[in-house]
Amino acid sequence: MTSNAFPAALQRHQFAALEQGPRLLVLGAVHGNETCGTQAMARLLQELESGALAIRRGLLTLVPVTNPLAYARKQRQGERNLNRNMRVNPAPDNFEDRISNLLCPWIAEHDVLLDLHSFHTGGVPFAMLGPEDNEGDIEPFSHAAAEQRMAAHLGATRIVEGWMGTYARGVERRRREGKVNAPDLLDRGYGVGTTEFARTAGAYGITLECGQHEDPRAPEVAYHAIRQTLALLGMADIALQPPQGEIDIIRLVDVIDMEHAADSFTREWASFDQVRKGEVIGHRHGGAAVTAPDDGYIVFPNPKALAGNEWFYFGVKSDRSL
Repeated sequence: MTSNAFPAALQRHQFAALEQGPRLLVLGAVHGNETCGTQAMARLLQELESGALAIRRGLLTLVPVTNPLAYARKQRQGERNLNRNMRVNPAPDNFEDRISNLLCPWIAEHDVLLDLHSFHTGGVPFAMLGPEDNEGDIEPFSHAAAEQRMAAHLGATRIVEGWMGTYARGVERRRREGKVNAPDLLDRGYGVGTTEFARTAGAYGITLECGQHEDPRAPEVAYHAIRQTLALLGMADIALQPPQGEIDIIRLVDVIDMEHAADSFTREWASFDQVRKGEVIGHRHGGAAVTAPDDGYIVFPNPKALAGNEWFYFGVKSDRSL
């Protein structure tokens, strides 16, 4: 791990106002090939350093490249997915473990987190929302109202909920079926990423999927989201725009893994393509059909997923309202 092939530091930029206020952390390139947040922060940093924009209250922390190894390699991950099993690792086993050991305390120092991502196939931007207030075992939470307000102001017309419950279901299936040998994929904390860890630390946050990886509009979506979060928190002299009038909320209910490299989709699915109950979504390498369990939506289809990893998610219309 001392090899020059591995970055030796993680860089953050901080702007602390003299007036007390919220502490906001913005992350980019948690996945190395998702650079819209990195580009948006470069633009924002120019404004902050030139004086065109000033932080009036609170603390703003920007981390443009959260996974420098994956970013340097222009791929999703270095040695593992940084946005899973997010925790402090007393005995780090890989590069992402070491990043987590730096990143988790940074997240815990803040009140609000905005994590900027993009996705593999086509589709519109959407926000990942945490649970409603609860005292349950999977993801206890007490800031749902503030998080929902934040999600409504980021500019996305679609919001997805149900992440942790869906991951728990996927992990239990893997453990039951015994088809996966990778320990991290069988860990009941597997679904914990940046925002999920933030909630365990008493904060709240949104993961914003800004568009397809190469979509030139994605950095603009990310830039707009950062500025609107600053406006919402009263941290800068930026006009707060009203929430989107029509916002669809979709609840994830299942995750389907790719079992073999030869598993294939029936067509090129995009996130939020609608399917009918029983519709064939793909085929296993042996020919068995994978069908929709109900009327709903395909979310995060990844035809290049690794065997044993998430192939696609299935969602349904949520009855939750903002």
